[in-house]
Amino acid sequence: MWDYTEKVKEHFEHPRNVGVVERIDGDGQVGSLSCGDALRLTIQVDKAKDTIEDARFQTFGCASAIASSSAMTEMIKGKSVDEALKVTNQDIADYLGGLPREKMHCSVLGREALEAAVANYRGVPLPQSDSPIICECFGVTEKEIERTIRENSLTSVEEITFYTKAGGGCGGCQPELEKILKRVLTGNRETALRKTPLEGDGAPPKLTFLQKARLIEEAITHEIAPALMQDGGDIELVDIDGDEVLVRLKGSCATCPSAKRTLADFVTEKLRELVSESITVKEVRS
Repeated sequence: MWDYTEKVKEHFEHPRNVGVVERIDGDGQVGSLSCGDALRLTIQVDKAKDTIEDARFQTFGCASAIASSSAMTEMIKGKSVDEALKVTNQDIADYLGGLPREKMHCSVLGREALEAAVANYRGVPLPQSDSPIICECFGVTEKEIERTIRENSLTSVEEITFYTKAGGGCGGCQPELEKILKRVLTGNRETALRKTPLEGDGAPPKLTFLQKARLIEEAITHEIAPALMQDGGDIELVDIDGDEVLVRLKGSCATCPSAKRTLADFVTEKLRELVSESITVKEVRS
């Protein structure tokens, strides 16, 4: 049983703005009945002011889908079209007091329907319309996945599935999702480094503690742990103290005679490569 907030329950039991607007200026339809979630959003626009006068929805989906759609229509009515487009899926979830992480794709569906309705109103194609489909089961495109990762700071394939449903069908696209995730996270890391001011001419960028912690976590989750798992081992990030990273070896690595070499030659070197040359690693034993 999902743990829904009272506001989600209220919008599910008494949804606002159900139906179709009297004069359809924009019509956005996303999802499909075969996928289990389908949403149609129609908007009526005051063209002189470029303001959304009315917004109504029709949906086939779960309680979260209905509540998210209801909340989204309430949020965008009265806003200019450009202001409405700034509403993110996280804004929708926050408006409802939060959604179970397994149901975050419902808020993403609402955001996508809004974008589709506005694109229809303006007579322009959707940005992701030329993007290849990665998940055939649910029709999720590469651009949709990349954007959702960036906007919601996702760090795992499981989270991608929760937010987009990609990978939640046959699972055949999961290797591709892993590649996209790695590419986006690498790009985010490079962007963070570029934005960090230099300490002096020729000096490497100095990471904040939060930047460093995030990069360490990403390196362990997506680079180091998968490599160790191939031989029956694993690794857990315990703590970060300045440049010292405290980890716990698990599985076969915990009792391996070469554990110290693994920490020195692989774990430490990989963290120095991906995060900072000053990183040191210390094993914590239970």
